[in-house]
Amino acid sequence: MRTTLKRGTGHANGNGQGTIPLTSLTPVNRYRAKRRGPMRVIGKVLLWAVIVVLVAAGALAGGTWLFINQSVSAVVAHSKDVIESQQFLDAPQAHQPTVALVLGYDLRRHGVDAGGGSRSDTIMLIRADPDKKVISMLSFPRDLIVDIPGCKGSGPFRGRINEAYTYCGPQGTLRTVKELTHIPVNYIVTVNFRGFTKIVDKLGGVYMDIDHRYLNDNSSGGETYATIDVHSGYQKLKGDDALSFVRFRHTDSDLYRLARQQSFVKAMKQQVASSWSVTKIPGIVNTITDNVEVGIGGGKKLDVGTLYTYARLAYGLPSGNFQQVHVEGITGYNELAAPEGAISDAVDTFLNPDVDAPEKAATAALGRKSKRDTGPPPSEVSIEVLNGNGIAGAADDAAFRLSQRGYNVVNGGNADNFKYFESQIFYDPNSPDSEAAAKQLADLFGDAQAVPVASGIALTTTVQIVVGQTFHGTLSPVPKDDTPQHSAPVIAKDSTSALPYVRAANKKADFDLLVPTVRELNSSLDSVEPARAYEVSGHRALRLTYRTGSSEYWGIQELGWEDPPILDGPSVTQTIKGREYLLYFSGSKLHMVAFRSNGASYWVTNTLLDRLSNETMLAIAKGLQPLASK
Repeated sequence: MRTTLKRGTGHANGNGQGTIPLTSLTPVNRYRAKRRGPMRVIGKVLLWAVIVVLVAAGALAGGTWLFINQSVSAVVAHSKDVIESQQFLDAPQAHQPTVALVLGYDLRRHGVDAGGGSRSDTIMLIRADPDKKVISMLSFPRDLIVDIPGCKGSGPFRGRINEAYTYCGPQGTLRTVKELTHIPVNYIVTVNFRGFTKIVDKLGGVYMDIDHRYLNDNSSGGETYATIDVHSGYQKLKGDDALSFVRFRHTDSDLYRLARQQSFVKAMKQQVASSWSVTKIPGIVNTITDNVEVGIGGGKKLDVGTLYTYARLAYGLPSGNFQQVHVEGITGYNELAAPEGAISDAVDTFLNPDVDAPEKAATAALGRKSKRDTGPPPSEVSIEVLNGNGIAGAADDAAFRLSQRGYNVVNGGNADNFKYFESQIFYDPNSPDSEAAAKQLADLFGDAQAVPVASGIALTTTVQIVVGQTFHGTLSPVPKDDTPQHSAPVIAKDSTSALPYVRAANKKADFDLLVPTVRELNSSLDSVEPARAYEVSGHRALRLTYRTGSSEYWGIQELGWEDPPILDGPSVTQTIKGREYLLYFSGSKLHMVAFRSNGASYWVTNTLLDRLSNETMLAIAKGLQPLASK
């Protein structure tokens, strides 16, 4: 039986009697029972995420350098601008995810842009959710046109989002982002770019997968841009080259620049995870403290012990739980515009990241039937809701909320008592759908427990819910399912274009080179640097670079190094025809496919904006065949 529940002038209690009018109810915060252990202050998980984002903004990532006592106190807000910004921050709440705004700014004293005012080149939100073990990043292009609140005696105006910093400082950007997204922000982190190159150099450089040849020396005349000289392929970038790469946008736009910055964040995390050394701490602490400030909402203070504990938690997150979120559909070049609804869609994904997205996307790309581990669809689940807390209208409210999610719900009245603290989801242990549905519903209630029904009791619905005291009228948001539908790969058979380059490189290679036998349909080898045979950290390497019809780049990397840092933490591992593939997703988009063989590693990298379909990426990787067979 499905009960359609509508909101009228009042609730009904477990017996169906009218009680308090809905209009008289005031909003309440979600409550959770107190937890034990050293990780009580969930807001502090943020700092590791903040440190990682500082890489893209111009500072440091990697986990522990800021956890030295003296450096923690040194990065606490001390400038007038950051101190004043703290009044617009929300206090971090225990047992709740935490959000930070990271601003990378630059006051250039030399070069082509010398003499200009401070500019915010990086504007990024970070959200850390330790319950779901996920960190999400949302970046805003600096040329995005938005509404900016007034400051310093001037009224509101409309302009590029980075102008909020130019004219109003950190608080201007903070207020702009909060009004744009309606997201409470708990921390603000400002980073000066001048420390970037020093920190990267002290770390010994960062291994990066470079999508194509980047070259500009201003020798051709015309408009002057920052110089850069970086080749394609997997390599270690030192400070100047790293800064040039993450800030480049000479021949493309801010969208690609943001992708480069977020890629650099993940690359730093991977490198630190594979080669962190305590001996590197002393050389970079001073550089960090001279260039970083952290403002905190609600008068909170940084706590070294808790920060370190949470930093290590985030430090070990798998790649698929470190998610990059983009504002989709942006148009324009010098001035960018987001279509209606694009910001809210990005915010929804940012606040509700789907940690199962890589697994679901891999299953779809491989053409396999999805496992229903997350439970049957709501339309196939019937629920009886009982009042187990004695609060008038609790069962009715829960039933209404569940019906909004598409469940078939009936209010069954009162439970056997009103002493239930956490909500209980009873299921039939003999029914797989019942158990899966119960676990799915337990996630919706947050701290509910899925419990098998006692022997001898038969359920008349798929599950039975007893509402406990921790239910306060809200359900957890559900991540949007962006799993792409399975489609045929967009490829063309081509075993000849790259063959001469592979044969030439094979003369000096000390590992088995492979030949691509398929390519993306609308791509061809890049005319500037189609192939590059080189050496990285003592290992022979070959890079093949392809350019798409829309002038984006993807590549095939072959490397005589079995465990380079980039292979740390795959999202999903799949074995296909005897070859084990490592799949690296950004949400539901497959960014890289890798595998190992005979002490070497091979991978296919998507474009910066992941334009190649998941099926196309897999087809290219599966099409890599030994040179000897050609």
